[in-house]
This record gives sequence, C-alpha cells and structure tokens, in this order.
Amino acid sequence: MSLYEKAPAKINLCLNVLRKREDGFHEMEMIMTPIDLADRLTFNLQPKKISLDSNSSFMPLDERNIVYQTARLLKETYQVKQGVDIFIEKNIPIAAGLGGGSSDAAATLRGLNRLWNLNLTLDQLALLGEQVGSDVPFCVYNRTAFVTGRGDVVEPIEVFPKSWVILVKPPKGISSWTVFKNLEITSLPTYDIQSMREKIENGSYQEAVRFAGNALEVQATKQNPLIIEVKEKMIRFGADTALMSGTGPTVYGLTQNLKKAKRIVNGLKGFCREVYLVRTL
Repeated sequence: MSLYEKAPAKINLCLNVLRKREDGFHEMEMIMTPIDLADRLTFNLQPKKISLDSNSSFMPLDERNIVYQTARLLKETYQVKQGVDIFIEKNIPIAAGLGGGSSDAAATLRGLNRLWNLNLTLDQLALLGEQVGSDVPFCVYNRTAFVTGRGDVVEPIEVFPKSWVILVKPPKGISSWTVFKNLEITSLPTYDIQSMREKIENGSYQEAVRFAGNALEVQATKQNPLIIEVKEKMIRFGADTALMSGTGPTVYGLTQNLKKAKRIVNGLKGFCREVYLVRTL
C-alpha cells in the first residue's frame, strides 16, 4: 500500500521577535503562508521498522532526520505495530528559511495518520508536531496563519491573496540556531503585524505587502550580506516587496503580474543559481 503527501515550503510575510523565553526559545509573532514549491513524500507499509530513502544526498537517512524522528514519535506514542518505508523527493532547498524540514515532518504526520489508520485530527497532529520542531504545527495546518509562541500557537486566518513568488536562494546556507544565538532583541525592528493581518483578511494584496518585514534580517545579513543585494535587485526589477524568509538566507519577492515576475526571474538568474518562480497556495 502506497500513499503520497505533499510538503509545501512556507514564507514569512511578517516576523517579530518579542523576547527570549525562560525555556531558551524566543517568543515570536509571525504571519506565514505556504507556497507551491514542495517536497513529495511516499509512504509504503512494511512489517515493523522505519526506513528512509531520498533523491537528495545532502541529508542523513537515519535517526538524525526529522522525518525519521517524527515517524518514530508517532509510532511510539500510539503503539503502532506496523512499520513504514518513506521516500523523500526533495525539491525545497535545505537550510534556506523555507521550512522544508518542518514541512516534511508535518507531511509525515498527515501521511502516517492515513497509512496507519490512526484517525487523528489536525489539532492532535499539530500538538505532536510541537515536540519535533517549532514550525511543524503551522505546516500541519498548511494554510495562511497568524503564529505566536515559539511557533507552536497557530491561528489560521484568511488566505493570502494569490500572487507570484520569486525565490532566490544564495549559495551559503544559514543554520537557524546561529541566527538566534547572537540575537540582540533590543536592536531589532518591530513591524505592524496586526495591520498586515487586517489587510490580508480584507483581501487587499497591495495594502498587505506594505507591512511586510522580518526582524531576523538584521542578524542574518551579518552572516550573509548577499541577502541585501538580492533584496535590492528584486525591488529594482519591480517586485512589490522583497523579504528574507525565516532565518534565511532565501529572499522572496512578490507580484501579482506574471510578466513582471518573469522579468525579475530573468534579472536574477545570472546572479544566483537557485531561482524559482512559484505561486502562493
């Protein structure tokens, strides 16, 4: 028996860091939305064990992999006797700020919920996903949401207006922990996230993008100054906004005009090797 599950990437439309919590995590508030750049996971039932395979040579295929950890957690929590073989078709860049690993974990929860006939709700899966990673609960719901806490409190909102998303992944990746490690919260900008939410819920794309911002850019650009160059080029080529996603280094630009989107892509292809044109979901 085979099942398939898509694992879409996400972008942060607005991100504020409020404070460092006693548990060592940071209190955040974000608006995130999924995009149609996606990994694809295939699940095949097998007698007992969990095994992984992938088209990517850049990630481990053992206990260090978030998909393996997620499958094991679900199996142990609900005392599942069956096993699974999982193939991960990797299309989302790794260490890019696009939530690829978290989305793979969320897809694993959804896929195994069906494969193993557990009949769990999305709320139950999201609660379990908290134990695996901060962005996993958002990825379980897989829709535009206002997200707080360390990323574990997810409130779905009106879907972000349809738009083209130009993604540029600079060559040098950034590990999330290195961004948060040296964060000076008092020096970070704060963005009007409630106004963005209001504009999204009113369906106003042009008004919503005015409030786009990512407080983590301040730290990430110290590690990779290319982020600033990509942003500047995107705006110069006609993007309505340009922003780093998550902890970076991927930068995205938004437009609702396909001709403009293609022009931006063409302008950036010679600058960075990894350039994608996708849609919001």
